[in-house]
Amino acid sequence: MIINYSDQDVIKGKKSIFLAGPTPRGENIISWRTEACQILNQIGFDGIVYVPEYSSWKPKEDYVDQAMWERIALTNATVIIFWIPRKLPDMAAFTTNVEFGYWLHSGKVVYGRPNDASKIKYLDWLYALDYNKTPYDDLQSLLEESVQLVDNLYDQQLGEVLPLEERKIIRKLGKETTRN
Repeated sequence: MIINYSDQDVIKGKKSIFLAGPTPRGENIISWRTEACQILNQIGFDGIVYVPEYSSWKPKEDYVDQAMWERIALTNATVIIFWIPRKLPDMAAFTTNVEFGYWLHSGKVVYGRPNDASKIKYLDWLYALDYNKTPYDDLQSLLEESVQLVDNLYDQQLGEVLPLEERKIIRKLGKETTRN
């Protein structure tokens, strides 16, 4: 597993997971992405993990540079997981709301949040409407599903992500399928 932080160039063309969700706004708050990377490593994910935070885990410095890095990484990600442990005011996830809506129709979103997350009812509803699934309520299960989806969507021989229509078919079937 390779962790690709936002203070590094985006690694392209590999199977990958983007860790979308709130970024802590204070240096004394530990990012949920630390645990997510540990879990992905433990379950043997062998791709790229896009972490939209600096490798030093310090808050971002340049907003435009950060936003552009995220856009490039989100576009290149095989799967985008949205983990939204929203707690106001330190983990607000306002930008995450926009990203969720923007990427929801991509066919590569897996969504979850802890049961005590604040103000997530609309996101839950959208996810159920578009994916016919309930949100995951624990990070481990969310990441395990994400790794399975990455392996389903990424064609190892061609080194590319399946086209959107094929991703939607896999999602609707809810089971592993092979590409001809």
